[in-house]
Amino acid sequence: MLKHCFVPRHGNKVAHASPKPAFASKEGSRIWLSSNKHQKQPCKHFVLYYHDILFGGFGGDDLANSTSAVVANATQLGNFFGMLVVFDDPVTKDQNLNSPPVARAQGFYFYDLKNSFGAWFAFTLVFNSTDYKGTLDIMGADPIKAKTRDLSVVGGTGDFLMARGVATLQTDALEGTVYFRLKMDIKLYECY
Repeated sequence: MLKHCFVPRHGNKVAHASPKPAFASKEGSRIWLSSNKHQKQPCKHFVLYYHDILFGGFGGDDLANSTSAVVANATQLGNFFGMLVVFDDPVTKDQNLNSPPVARAQGFYFYDLKNSFGAWFAFTLVFNSTDYKGTLDIMGADPIKAKTRDLSVVGGTGDFLMARGVATLQTDALEGTVYFRLKMDIKLYECY
């Protein structure tokens, strides 16, 4: 559980924090501080692998095995700009696509950079395994050409109730325009 306190502002200086709320300020202004602010160690940390098999668009036509599909085609502005892909992808503990999934990644990404190659993701990891039950919500920019990309963990349910943290993505495998695998290094800094 996070511990919070109010700290009064005195000019440009911040008074010492106390465990009880402090309201003594000439202007009545206060600063909200969290004792968790400088926490360096995550409260939960795990690595998972996201597998995407694209159907249609610039992908393949394997209807039986596809886990994602283009639902809005790219514009003529280049770099797949405007293309929207929805997905229901398996997530595993290891790199093997055929390993039992520990979660499903359900959401979408769209290509949002006109002069470069990048996407914006919004998805929920839905866990229903012996290890975890619940969801984690992840969203943010994915500059695909970067070696690693940080997306925000913005919430969750069940074992991840109101979680906050960072999911660092790294392209782990790429097979043309049909399949890719992302390594997700997930660190949660707020756990309840």
